[in-house]
Parts: sequence; structure tokens; C-alpha cells
Amino acid sequence: MASPEIDALTQALARLPGLGPRSARRAVLHLLKRREAAMAPLLRALEAVADKLATCAVCGNVDTSDPCSICADPRRDARMLCVVEEVADLWALDRTRLFPGRFHVLGGRLSALEGVRPEDLSVDMLVGRIGRGGIDEVVLAMNATLEGQTTAHYLAERIERFPVRVTQLAHGLPVGGELDYLDEGTLAQALRARRPVA
Repeated sequence: MASPEIDALTQALARLPGLGPRSARRAVLHLLKRREAAMAPLLRALEAVADKLATCAVCGNVDTSDPCSICADPRRDARMLCVVEEVADLWALDRTRLFPGRFHVLGGRLSALEGVRPEDLSVDMLVGRIGRGGIDEVVLAMNATLEGQTTAHYLAERIERFPVRVTQLAHGLPVGGELDYLDEGTLAQALRARRPVA
């Protein structure tokens, strides 16, 4: 039986994505056993982020500065703009270090079932950024879901009047994927996107 404070910490951790009640209990026990080595640095890091946390007014990224470190980086190619659904998508793409441009976070995706409309996303902000000029290519990096593709088509229609090249991430077979284990949608997309063997 844990104290109310320890129980509250366990419950708070269990609400984090990827952590259920059992994983949260293990994490709490780890923190309690290693107070100085694990708990104190975690507390300091959480306080530092909480005090400085900001949403970038330019792209919608979450960072400790506004504009965020990506928007403020002069080495980034301002002519290339990658549009993503969520901040997690931005972070995943940026970790690859393959995209040299800037980003725009929509804050979700269109969904009739969930009642998410264009007005609920930062679509107008995106159109405004493109309308100000200086952008040559817009990469629509939506998830390969029905809602993601619906969002990509909607955005393509909204920005077709601007002199920008609109591209989309490739979809299809994952590296190391075996055909027998893939769903029909992935296989169909891979067949449609086939290319000549070099």
C-alpha cells in the first residue's frame, strides 16, 4: 500500500501515452530507489520546461522559445515547407535530419466523425504563410489514414492557386516488410507508386 502522494504520482504517470498502471508503478519504484540520480534531475528538467514552454507563433511547434529553434535557424531552407498533423510528426521527421526546410503544424486532421473542421486547424495560418511568398515547395506529410489523405487533398485544393510545387510523402512498402503481412491498402499504394528499376 503506497501513500496518497506516491499513488497520485503513479496515477499521473499512468496517464502518459505508452504507460499503463503497471509500467507507471515500475517507473515510480525506479524513481524512489534512485532519488538523487533519477528523481532530482527529472524534477529539474520538468520545472525548466514548464517555466519556458511555448507554442511557436510561426509554425505551431512546441519549444522553449518563440519562434522555435527550427523557425529561428538561419540554415533552414525557408523555400521548403513541410506540413504535418501534430508536433510529434514534426519531431519524427526532424529526427531524420533529411528535410532541410521549415515546418507547419496543423494541430490535427480533418475528421467528420470527430467533428474536426478546417476552422479547427491552422489551415488559414498555413495559407497566409504561403500567400506571403518565398515558398517554392509545400510537402504534405499527412499520415497514411483516410482522414490524413482527406486533409492532404483539402490542403492541395486550398493552395493550388499559389505558384508552389505541392508534393506528398511516398507511401507503400516499409523497409523490411514482408508482402504476406501487409494490408491491402499498403499493397495497393505500393503498386500505384511503382517505379522503374534503376
